[in-house]
Amino acid sequence: MMKRNKEKVSKPVETIDTLIGAGSILQGDLEFTGGLRVDGHIKGHVSAQDSNNGTLVLSESGIIEGDVNVPHVVVNGTVKGNIASNGHVELQSNANISGDIHYKAVEMELGAVLNGSLVSDVSSPVYDVAASKGEKKAQ
Repeated sequence: MMKRNKEKVSKPVETIDTLIGAGSILQGDLEFTGGLRVDGHIKGHVSAQDSNNGTLVLSESGIIEGDVNVPHVVVNGTVKGNIASNGHVELQSNANISGDIHYKAVEMELGAVLNGSLVSDVSSPVYDVAASKGEKKAQ
């Protein structure tokens, strides 16, 4: 009996492990595990350590100035950079994105603004943050 290989489907993380509070400013790149909620301002790239597991929630007051490389992304704030997701991207009504979105699945509510391209890149949807900064990956 032949078994069919099932594609490993990542599921959104339902808990928030890390919070960047309103009024906080983080300067530098952030790499996290689990769930991250941003109510403040991040000036740097944001990425999940596990490319198949991790959720970013950007609230209406949240701002990220940098690239985002997270499997599951919910945006209701401002992103000035590219977003890459091998899971689900949800742009809520107050989302304002200035950059490209590389996605496997995307949902966009009425009122969300995207100044960039939607790129369906299922084969290799994860945006290379190191390459975007001009760095070479160690092999």
